[in-house]
Amino acid sequence: MPDDAATGVVPGDAAAGALAYLAEMSLDLRGAAILDAEGEVLAASDRPERWREDAATLFEVADRAGGEPVEQVHIGTEQGEVFALRHGGLAAVVVTERFALASLTFFDMRAVLRDLAAAKPLPTLKGPEARKSRKRSPNGEGNAA
Repeated sequence: MPDDAATGVVPGDAAAGALAYLAEMSLDLRGAAILDAEGEVLAASDRPERWREDAATLFEVADRAGGEPVEQVHIGTEQGEVFALRHGGLAAVVVTERFALASLTFFDMRAVLRDLAAAKPLPTLKGPEARKSRKRSPNGEGNAA
């Protein structure tokens, strides 16, 4: 079941910062959006109006299929993966490259939405050294130097 309890209004700059943090944490991320409880886009990697429509459709279909509101959705295709999560009166939709780790992606999304809903400042990763520890080797395994 989704967590419908909205904790208040989230400023657009906080949502944009949360989206930037999520993009830094997820090397496979191709695009993402954060939405409020009414489906209004608070931040998006591009074309907010499209994210609003697509997120609404995605959650509507998933809710109807399960007969009740869903908390999370994961769709994998040959071209990539889609993750959607509702938490704290907010929602996030993320599109990644193929073979993104679902558990890690949902963990990062949930942490970002939880902190955003609670108005907690998000930590920042700084520069290439912070990203280096999460960098993949050319064959997609482990850490590359």
